[in-house]
Formats: sequence, C-alpha cells, structure tokens
Amino acid sequence: MNPSTASNVYAFDKRLLARMTGALGDEKTIGRTALELGHVFSELLPDMLRAEAGCELAIGYAGFTMGLRNELIADLGEAVLLSDVSLRNWCADFQIGCDSPVLIALVEALLGAEPTDIEEPLPRALSKIEIDVAVPVFDRIAEAVRMAVNASGGFEPVVGRPHNGAERMQPDPTLEDVYAASIDMTIGLGPVLSTFSVIIPQSVLLKTHVVPPRSAGRNEDMKTGWSEQLEEQIRRSAVTIEARIRLESLTLATISRLQPGDVIPFHDGQEVRVEVNANGRDLYVCEFGRSGSKYTVRIKDTHGSEQDILRHIMS
Repeated sequence: MNPSTASNVYAFDKRLLARMTGALGDEKTIGRTALELGHVFSELLPDMLRAEAGCELAIGYAGFTMGLRNELIADLGEAVLLSDVSLRNWCADFQIGCDSPVLIALVEALLGAEPTDIEEPLPRALSKIEIDVAVPVFDRIAEAVRMAVNASGGFEPVVGRPHNGAERMQPDPTLEDVYAASIDMTIGLGPVLSTFSVIIPQSVLLKTHVVPPRSAGRNEDMKTGWSEQLEEQIRRSAVTIEARIRLESLTLATISRLQPGDVIPFHDGQEVRVEVNANGRDLYVCEFGRSGSKYTVRIKDTHGSEQDILRHIMS
C-alpha cells in the first residue's frame, strides 16, 4: 500500500458496524422489548417472592438505559450486589444487579422485624451471610427472565454467586465491550425502595420474543419453602467468633518492658470472665476453663434471645 492509498483508508465506525451486524439496536426497538420484560417481571416476581418469603415485595418498571455493558455495570456503583448469569439457547452472559438496602431490609424481615418498622438502611457492601440470603432473590429474578423469554429447550438459568460491586474484577482491556441495555426495576419492602437491574446484550434483546406471564395460579409449583431455605442458610453460615479476657492492669512503663516468657495474670481471681463476640458484637458471657488438652469457655449468660443474637451477627 503506497502513501497515497493509505491516506484514503479510514477506520470503520464501530457503532455503524455493530448496527449492521445486529449488535446494536435503536432506542425505540430496545425500549419496547425492555418495557415488555419489565411488565413481565412486574407480573411474575411479586407472587414468586411473596409466596415463599412471606412478605410483600413491590416490583415496578423503572425504565432502561443503553450503552456499553461494562459502563452500565460500573454505573450501578459499588454498594450493589452483582451476579453473572447464563441461560442456554438465549444468552451466555448477562448480569443481575440489586441495590443493597432492600436486601438488608429483607434480612431484617426474615429475622422477625415488621417491614413497616424497618428503617431505610444505608447502601453498603454486604456480608457473607447477607449474600447467602440474597442468593434465592437472584435465583428468582433469573427464573423470571427464563419465563419471560423464548429460550428453547427448557434449560434452567445458571446463576453465579453474587458479589459486592467493589469486589468485581476489572474487565479485560483486550476484550471488546458489547452494547447492552440495563432494564431497571424498583423493588420495595415496607418503606425501603431500591432498584434491581438486568443487563442484557442488545444483540440478544433484538432477537428476543417476550412471552406473556402465566396466570398467578400456575406459580404454585414454585413454592419450595424459600423462607425456610433462607433461615437455614443463615444458621448454616460460618461465623468467626472471638473470646476476650480481661487481664490485670499494668502501667505503660511495665508493658513497654515485657519480654518473651513474662506472665500477665488474669484480672479475675477465681472464675475467669470471658466475653465472646462475633463481628464486633458481644454474644455470650463465659467462664474460662479446660477440657483435656484444650482450653475452653463455658457459657454462663447470653446477650439476648436467639433472634437477638442472629440480628447482632447480621448487623
């Protein structure tokens, strides 16, 4: 290629190429499909969640946003829970994101709080236990997607474990981003109103035929004891607990001179009082002891009821 020929070569417009190959749609077409999906979610999810969670979750369509997928995901922020999902014969890679406040409120409701009494939680990263509780929520949203679209074969969606937005791996800069749309839905529990989003490549949306929802009476087969499942997940979640023993008071000068082998007595002379806590919350009052070759603590008192302790650990 000589210099005169090279000067006439121009890079092909990415958006035009994407539109020509079916990877980018116009706002009217994408918006119509997003609205249809939003209506299906509004019809299906309240029954799916209420029948199994035992509380009213209000679901509503909140609009859509178009753009590059990685940018749409980043726009959700860090105080959001994200999951990568695939549905065979429809979309190999789409995302579900949900704001943290409603998930925190759902945990509170599960632990016995009245939804109307729950105060609006501040957006924040969720703990491992809270993520465990959120897993069925993401499963139900993915199931609603499956029921709404024309995926052949009857395959179940594969839902990746949700993770905090701040923990999401940065996209590979060598991989070209795809054009996508974020379908945004409001999700409310009592006074707490949040948003969840389903981010789908536009190439998929342009080929999607939305299936109208079935009658509510046909959702009975989806009742699998979700409330019990959530409670079981909470109780089975591993929690690191710590024991704190008060030692005899020492002067700063003495502390600064302590060497390996020096001994500091316990503050208590007889029954040594131990405070056991998890996540910085006191749970039990114990006494220090020994069983065989292991040192132990024996519980003498608790900081509240079983439900109080669960709330302490979760908060």
